[in-house]
Amino acid sequence: MFARVRQFYGISEASEPRQFSDEASRDKFYKKLRLQAFIAATFGYSLYYVCRTSLNVMKKPIIDSGFLDATQLGVISSALLFTYAIGKFVNGFIADYCNIKRFMITGLAVSTLANAIMGFMGLTAGFLSGAVVSMAFAVMWGFNGWAQSMGAPPAIISLSRWFSLKERGTYYGIFSASHNLGEFFSFLFVGSIVAFAGWQAGFFGSAVAGLIGCALILFFLHDHPQAHGLPSVEALSHEKVNKKADSMSTREIQKMVLRTPAVWVLAGASAFMYMSRYAINGWGMLFLQETKGFSDVDAMSIISINALLGILGTVLSGWFSDKLFKGDRKIPALIFGILNSVALALFFFGGDAYWVNVLAMVLFGIAIGVLICFLGGLMAIDIVPRRATGAALGVVGIASYVAAGIQDLVSGWLINSNITVVDGVRHYDFGPVTIFWLSASVLSFILPLFNRKKVTDEE
Repeated sequence: MFARVRQFYGISEASEPRQFSDEASRDKFYKKLRLQAFIAATFGYSLYYVCRTSLNVMKKPIIDSGFLDATQLGVISSALLFTYAIGKFVNGFIADYCNIKRFMITGLAVSTLANAIMGFMGLTAGFLSGAVVSMAFAVMWGFNGWAQSMGAPPAIISLSRWFSLKERGTYYGIFSASHNLGEFFSFLFVGSIVAFAGWQAGFFGSAVAGLIGCALILFFLHDHPQAHGLPSVEALSHEKVNKKADSMSTREIQKMVLRTPAVWVLAGASAFMYMSRYAINGWGMLFLQETKGFSDVDAMSIISINALLGILGTVLSGWFSDKLFKGDRKIPALIFGILNSVALALFFFGGDAYWVNVLAMVLFGIAIGVLICFLGGLMAIDIVPRRATGAALGVVGIASYVAAGIQDLVSGWLINSNITVVDGVRHYDFGPVTIFWLSASVLSFILPLFNRKKVTDEE
């Protein structure tokens, strides 16, 4: 049984070399397949994100309904993040050995099912006690987290298998917009369903998005060029061969990644960045609603701006770091790390004016978009051989999402601990939790300064 599973998910074997009339026709076929793979990875992963972030737009309606409180929601949210963190580490290492199409579609299919089950649980939970419902939601959302961890590694490995080193940053930056695109779809699509049909229906909406993503991956994602009778990407792009890495097994290269301090420094920086990122995505709507008095619709529209503007940051980040900084990401990572902290300070302490909060989310979205690209993966895969892409992402991923999970637990506790009730009305004090969020953002841009030497796949 295990052998069959391993065979099914194993990397596709090379096909017989395809015959072309000339090099131009070969390159045309190669570019067609890599474009399809890129589109499938980018939009497929954005729909993964809808299945992951759907709960974020439902927190206020769930709390208002008395179904669950902020502490319970913090535990449920953190269940996904913790299982995602461990899963991203494990699945990052596994994905280096896998057929990326089959691996990626399996995760999204399971995540789609998990969202649908959550919707059914929400409809029938009135017959169960609050403690049982909270536990059931946490278990299912944690199960969803593991499935979600099967998305990013194969998607990013597809970039390594299909794109040359000199253009990888550009395409990685565009791909990273899938995070923001998914969050935008979640706030807009799932949020609209929740507004009109209730929070339970939101889970069914995210399940529909997951089914669309499965279809995209099935029809357009390709494993690697050799599986289609093409030479390797190294040969197609005339890259210099890394003789040292070429003589090592994939397992040996992955062990080398674990012994690389620079990868762990970047993992720490990404961890603090993810704390600030998930603070806004997970609790930003509640902050606006309770602290600044915005309506559900206004709060949703303001927070969704950061997801939309993040697309601009991610799309441009890889390109300008490739072209303007010759592949060195440290300086732009510092600039946008500082911008991230400035934007958060404006959001927390800039007052209640609608335009101020919109501006804060514009700046935050652009900054986080760049940082997701750089700290969230690109800077790490820049310093490891191509065959260890998944391993590097696994190290960064486990640090990032353990931190995000800790953030949810601490944030839920701090928010719940600073509620006062006056004449039956709850009043929130977000002071302590905003200091926590802002401090994390500052640490995220300080840590990368400790990495000095740049190592590339070409060495």
